Amino acid sequence: MSSNPTPSRKRLMVAGIGGLTLAAVLVATGLASRRSEAKEVQAWTESQAIPVVTAFSPSQNAQGDTLSLPAHLEAWNMAPINARVSGYLKDWKADIGTQVQAGQVLADIDSPELDQQLAQAYAHLLQQKASAQLAHSTAQRWQHLLATHSVSQQEVDEKVSSAAVAEADVQAAAADYARLKDLEAYKTIRAPFSGTITARHADIGQLIKADTDGAQALFDIADTRRLRLYVPVPQNYASAIHAGMQVQLNVPERPGQSYSATLLGDSTAVDQRSGTLLAQFVEENANGALMPGDYADTTIKVAADTHAVSIPSSALIFRAQGTQVAVLDGQNHVHLRNIHIALDLGAKLVIDQGLGAKDRVVDNPPDALRENDPVKLADSGVAHAAKA
Repeated sequence: MSSNPTPSRKRLMVAGIGGLTLAAVLVATGLASRRSEAKEVQAWTESQAIPVVTAFSPSQNAQGDTLSLPAHLEAWNMAPINARVSGYLKDWKADIGTQVQAGQVLADIDSPELDQQLAQAYAHLLQQKASAQLAHSTAQRWQHLLATHSVSQQEVDEKVSSAAVAEADVQAAAADYARLKDLEAYKTIRAPFSGTITARHADIGQLIKADTDGAQALFDIADTRRLRLYVPVPQNYASAIHAGMQVQLNVPERPGQSYSATLLGDSTAVDQRSGTLLAQFVEENANGALMPGDYADTTIKVAADTHAVSIPSSALIFRAQGTQVAVLDGQNHVHLRNIHIALDLGAKLVIDQGLGAKDRVVDNPPDALRENDPVKLADSGVAHAAKA
């Protein structure tokens, strides 16, 4: 038998070798393709992992800012009018809304008990005057008797002392009578100052009890020709309050109308409970357009600070390290920077430490943003990624 393969076997061997070669080529091609796809997937994944952000530069407001704060209005003078004497309300001459002048009669009180006390005090005064006159005459007679040695010096001194005591009793009785006489004048209720009656709490015939705990006022009166505007200013804005400043105010019942008030002074101390400085302004109200007790919305001008910059509040980062912002360097790497907020104007913040006008600040920074993280800018043609 010959060992040389037949032609058919040669063809089979050639075909097998070709198939193995083709298979090896296909496997190598597939592996290369997968490596390329893996690299592309890795590059895409790394690209998607880099957050896309927007950046802005802080601004400097040379015109200053405005601060809106709640406030309330009170009358220039306001007081409840209480009775000084007890009795029954005889009549009243002023009702709610009545414009009264200082000293004008508002009501009368009928007080029989006070009348009797006054009469008794007057009678007691007359009695003491008579006793004092008798004691004085007696002392004079005893002094004449002393000149004739009819009485002793001791007796004379006693009579003189009795006359002095009687004179003191007269003065005490006179003072008590004057007190009741002055008290009688309070039977007529008068306006302490010019203003408007804002409330009446008594009716004719009502029993009035004076000088008792929980005694109700007869009237409430308020001088509304001028009003006091009280504005609680947060501690961060206390530096904006200065002498002679003016604020604009609006009240809900007069939409579209603005009024001006001038600073009178402030409390010069921050209330620890509210953290505010109470500022007092005066508003002229001759036409009565504004009412005491009104809620008001005030607008205060804040002077510009050339050393401070403004940023939107959406750029803040609140973490354990404190209040921060994310700033980009030249390679678009993040650097977290501590800042100090000088004024909080709501949507806008005034920063006096930690930022400059040339810095690039990230707006709406992702929560996962860390120091030295690379980022992409949305305004460079890259779609903005969702916030982490």
